[in-house]
Amino acid sequence: MTAVQRLAEFAVACREDALPAAVVADVPARVLDILGLALAAHGDPDADAAPAVLRSVRRWGGTAEATVIGAGDRLPAPAAALVNGTLAHSLDFDDTHLPSVLHPSASVVPAALATAEATGASGTAVLAAVAAGVELTDRLGMAAYDPSIANSVFFDRGLHATSICGAIGSAAAAALLLGLDAAGVASAMGVAASMGAGLIEANRTGGTVKKVHCGWAAHAGVSAAYLAADGLTGPPTVLEGRFGFFAAYTGGRCDDGALLGDLGERWELLRTAFKPYPSNHFTHPGIDCALALRAAGLDPSAVDLIELGVPAPTLRTIAEPVAEKVRPRSTYHGKFSGPYTVATALLGGGGLGVGLDDFTGPLDPDRLALAAKVRCVPDERATAIFPHAFAAVLRVHTAGTVLEHRVDASRGSAEAPLSPADLARKFTFNATRVLSPEAAGALAARTTALADLPAVDTLLRG
Repeated sequence: MTAVQRLAEFAVACREDALPAAVVADVPARVLDILGLALAAHGDPDADAAPAVLRSVRRWGGTAEATVIGAGDRLPAPAAALVNGTLAHSLDFDDTHLPSVLHPSASVVPAALATAEATGASGTAVLAAVAAGVELTDRLGMAAYDPSIANSVFFDRGLHATSICGAIGSAAAAALLLGLDAAGVASAMGVAASMGAGLIEANRTGGTVKKVHCGWAAHAGVSAAYLAADGLTGPPTVLEGRFGFFAAYTGGRCDDGALLGDLGERWELLRTAFKPYPSNHFTHPGIDCALALRAAGLDPSAVDLIELGVPAPTLRTIAEPVAEKVRPRSTYHGKFSGPYTVATALLGGGGLGVGLDDFTGPLDPDRLALAAKVRCVPDERATAIFPHAFAAVLRVHTAGTVLEHRVDASRGSAEAPLSPADLARKFTFNATRVLSPEAAGALAARTTALADLPAVDTLLRG
């Protein structure tokens, strides 16, 4: 069997066989997280990408099949997946898998929900599809991790693994919900491999296109599944072939054990971290350090210099170009800035420690002034840990003293996981930016009971 055929067999087994109890318990929390993020994006005045996408797809027209989360629109399933995936990724608050450093749920969950609405699928079917789609997305990303450079080959080449791998994982999820057999699921994945794309230059120098990456992956996945259902086929060697996925994207780099080893036994889904802060995940250990020093009584007005030590590979994303990171173009671009997020943690802080309100509206002059005092440097210990966890050290120089705090794994990771209460609080903060507390509570109750829903369209429409 080829690699895609083995992955397709695993996906079908997720639909037809009993899933591990830990996976059954985990998936509803991921669906709930994505629903909260999509709702919150509607309430963000700076969330300009999703409205642009929605305006475009409204012009496309088509059969009303699936719901736009937080809106009254009913769109064809691929179009709804495009909008919902864009909403889910717009705030940079969605989950992250390590060491692949990709965000699987923001594409897979919208793809699964849209396809499930279109087909009348049950909550149990959605649970299995999301489990399979997230697992395959994670494994595709992990297969491209290169220990010799301590980084993903995707990222080293400027490619967004989230959208490239997410298209294939989303295709598997959608194909399961369309009732395809293993050959059909493999073809859907093979078709989607020709559709996945994404460049991460916007992380460095601006632009809102990155917000659409998960939406496009979800759209590609649903489209590929429908095309496979209607007879289009993908190459059986789409992953390992001479002109296949890994040859094209990673120069042939593929860790077969990471991709195929212990399928159904080792679940990378369970190692996918929920985010506690709405910013690029590389900034999180610095935020943790800043919040700890703030809680210990640090006076930001007394700061002369701040040294942020981070893993060397992350400097390209959160520290370079220096002028762009010290003074980002907008609060959205501030989410990808080590200096600005540290300043935000020391001076701001929403209900979650650092929250959505901290990255809404115009740039804050006081935070910019403090960010100008932050110097980002490589830290040997953090580099050795990366990317299996995100670590950092913060050294704050004041008059005659140096205050230091170090974390070896950021909050929300497998080493420091968010509790169910933390996740519920995050959802409530996000969802109530649009919904009433009562409506948010009802949505949370339906999602928590996902496996009991006879038809998933009741999830979004009550």
